[in-house]
Amino acid sequence: MTQAPHVAENLRICLACRRKSGRDEFWRVVRVWPSHEVQLDQGMGRSAYLCPNASCLKQAQRKDRLAKVLKARVPPEVYAALWTRLQVKGQGTSAQVDRRRTDEISTNL
Repeated sequence: MTQAPHVAENLRICLACRRKSGRDEFWRVVRVWPSHEVQLDQGMGRSAYLCPNASCLKQAQRKDRLAKVLKARVPPEVYAALWTRLQVKGQGTSAQVDRRRTDEISTNL
């Protein structure tokens, strides 16, 4: 009887609190290659992950951690979209609605 090799789950780390979890637990911010534009959730390039809570978002914004990790300037519109996503989440709506609403904002950047 042979056992399948242990497959490790791909864990991500929040850039603010350093919590490890699966990628579905985080917001993804991407510096798209080759344009170096920063956007939410989509695209190929350098990524940073952030817990979907106010303390992590506040810490990341205050210490400019997103810019440091992404090695790019993060427009204020990205932070505004994340704060909007957080407010919508606080009103009891689903994460799917959060992402659709902030995707609309991020595509207008």
